[in-house]
Amino acid sequence: MPAFSQLRAWWAEHPPAAGAAVMATGIVSVGLHMADHETLSRIALVLACVAWVGLAADFVLRLLRERPRWVGEAYTPAGLTAVAATTVLGTRLSALGWQVVAEALLALSAVLWPVLLWCVVRHWKHRMPGGVFLVCVATQGLAVLAATLAAAVGPKWLAHAALVLFWLGLVLYGVAYAHFDIREVARGAGDQWVAGGALAISALAGAKLVAAHHVNPYLWNDDDQSVLRTVTVAVLVLAVAWYCVLVVSELIWPRPRYDVRRWATVFPMGMTAVATLTVSSALGHPWLRGWGDALLWIAVAAWLAAAVGAARAATAFERA
Repeated sequence: MPAFSQLRAWWAEHPPAAGAAVMATGIVSVGLHMADHETLSRIALVLACVAWVGLAADFVLRLLRERPRWVGEAYTPAGLTAVAATTVLGTRLSALGWQVVAEALLALSAVLWPVLLWCVVRHWKHRMPGGVFLVCVATQGLAVLAATLAAAVGPKWLAHAALVLFWLGLVLYGVAYAHFDIREVARGAGDQWVAGGALAISALAGAKLVAAHHVNPYLWNDDDQSVLRTVTVAVLVLAVAWYCVLVVSELIWPRPRYDVRRWATVFPMGMTAVATLTVSSALGHPWLRGWGDALLWIAVAAWLAAAVGAARAATAFERA
């Protein structure tokens, strides 16, 4: 019991940004599945599920017992990790064929999304950290899961809803960028990477919509499909450009100390890999496959580094 109490106390100390750990682990699981490393993928999936249950329990407990704190955290962009983490988990479970569970997670995300989005946007300020882009990530996460289920289950309305969310997510990215403090590239604690990760998940959403059209060719006309393909490729190029800029910034201004926001570095790395692999498959660019595989293993290495940092931080907290 003492060990459990210490673990609970350590978990309670973490802000909603800890939800990025679920997002990072879930997207690594998706990438490993796409790269045919199913055993590793399922191990990551189990870890993501356990962390998601802990995150959900903490979310509910704070809502019931610590309402002022819950409200305060809901007003921060990091609160949207609850939506993003749920959609990433749902996308992976859909790939396992668990469509009913994935649909339930989509419904839960769809209920949380407008409430948390409204809370966050109402409290936006100028010169915000990278977490500001979570408004785009959460929206595109819904688009990804909806498009995935549209291809797997078949309802056209779900694909059309995903398409609306895709375009809305791109608009929100532009608005978020206007509030982003570009100096975070040099001094951010890890969440500056969401600036690129938001574009990567946007490219993934676009690729999923293209793939859904392959399953049901009557979703939209050829002109719409052509525009969607062009925008998806353009967004992926921008995501990769951000990736390069952020890697260079880490080399120029190294920040080796662990911070919980480092999980918000792992997630964009994994998302860029998954987006590249998905665009390669959905849009017929096989040469991207090798790049996607390379980016995936970089993301796995980053995940391991973040996990070691989290374990050391938990140990230090327990000793304190």
